Amino acid sequence: MKKHILTTAFVLLGGFFGFAQIKEQLAIGDAAPLIDVKMKNVDGKHYDLKSLQGKKGLIVVFSCNTCPFVLGWQDQYNPLYERAREAGLGMVLINSNEAFRKKEDSFEAMREHALKNQYRMPYLVDENHRLADAFGAQTTPHVFVFDQDWKLVFKGSINDKYENSRSGSEPTKFYLMDAIEAIASGTAIKIAESRAIGCSIKRLKN
Repeated sequence: MKKHILTTAFVLLGGFFGFAQIKEQLAIGDAAPLIDVKMKNVDGKHYDLKSLQGKKGLIVVFSCNTCPFVLGWQDQYNPLYERAREAGLGMVLINSNEAFRKKEDSFEAMREHALKNQYRMPYLVDENHRLADAFGAQTTPHVFVFDQDWKLVFKGSINDKYENSRSGSEPTKFYLMDAIEAIASGTAIKIAESRAIGCSIKRLKN
C-alpha cells in the first residue's frame, strides 16, 4: 500500500499551538482500512464503515466538539450529508480525540454537541484513535472520501475557507462538494487532494 509520510504540522487550538504526531497517511488510490470495526454512535448504536457506505462510496470526516475550525465549518455538515446522500454516498463523523475523552470530547459531550447542531449523520467514537491512526488523519476536520470499491478518491479540507486566514474568509474553492458532484456525474475529481487545516487530533501519549 502506497502511503504518504506527513511532516510535523502546526495547528491552532483555542489560542495555543500544538504539534500533530507524524503518521503515515493514506494516499489517493489506497484501500480504506478497518471497515469492519464497530464504533459507538451518539444514539448508543454501533456502526462500522461498511454498514454506512452508500452505493457510490463513503465520506469520512474526523471531527470533534470544540475545535474552532470544526465550529467554523460544521454548518456545512448537514448540507454536505444531504447532497452526498442524493449522490449515493454515505457520510460519517468520527471523533478520535482520545486524550480529551474525559473532558470536552466525552461521549456525553458528543451527544449534546450532535443534538445541539442537529447532526443528521452518525457521529462515532474512535476508541484509542485506532481509525485515525490507520488513516493517518491529522486534523479536525480531516476529510477522506472512498468510492464504491473502498479506494480513496479525495482527501483534505471541506473548502478553502481557512487557507489564507485563520479567522476564515468566504470560500472560493469547494473541494468536498466538487468531489461529491464529480462522483454523482461519474466524472473525474479535478482536485483530489487539498491541504487539511484544523486542530491536531488529540492522541494519547505513547
